[in-house]
Amino acid sequence: MFQRLREDIACIRERDPAARSSWEVLTCYPGLHAVVMHRQAAWWWRREFHWTARFVSHIARFLTGVEIHPGATLGRRVFIDHGMGVVVGETAEIGDDCTIYQGVTLGGTSITRGAKRHPTLGKGVIVGANSQVVGGFTVGDNARIGSSAVVVKPVPPGATAVGNPARIIQADADATREATAAKMGFSAYGLTQGDDPVSLAMKGLIDNASGHEHQIALLWQAIEKLSVRSRELPSDDCVPGEAHTTETFDAERLNRLVK
Repeated sequence: MFQRLREDIACIRERDPAARSSWEVLTCYPGLHAVVMHRQAAWWWRREFHWTARFVSHIARFLTGVEIHPGATLGRRVFIDHGMGVVVGETAEIGDDCTIYQGVTLGGTSITRGAKRHPTLGKGVIVGANSQVVGGFTVGDNARIGSSAVVVKPVPPGATAVGNPARIIQADADATREATAAKMGFSAYGLTQGDDPVSLAMKGLIDNASGHEHQIALLWQAIEKLSVRSRELPSDDCVPGEAHTTETFDAERLNRLVK
């Protein structure tokens, strides 16, 4: 139990720059309290003391503003940041190292008793504030759910889901754009994902800059290879068309040609 608690405190300090000490996390973070109390409720639930489990869950909801059904499954190092308004349904499963922000609902669309009604989050998933993930599907490992998104279908591993209804953004293209934008001094994730013309123009410029950077890198590699080869050959034996690293401009020879 204490090992799990130490893990929870360490992951919060790692992911939240506002956390200044372990004591502060232990005493002032309702998300941590909700997770700890859920473990107690789940212990009663597994032993079929359902009323006791629901009552512990009810007390946790009253104290923290986070409602986690005792039947839900939580992995290790789950961080519920701020926490107020988070609702996790009975058949929901949350993988290791997930981060959930305030106002999130992991809900269901079916009223069939005993069915898998709530979503499964893979490892390392980030669920943004006020987003709704509704249904018995899977959100893949390391996926991201944007703030206020409404997700009603599976999300592939590593992808980003934004909007209402949520649409999937290709992870590779998004990561490349973010890396290029970071070099320019801002975050591409700050741009809207809709049809705003300014946003689309900015994304086009970022993608174009990324392509140019790649081409320049290839050119430099080619130049370096040619430079090494030209240094290995005698000056009179350079292959036509090969790159030269020394200046060979002969002004006097050109003057003689035009006289």
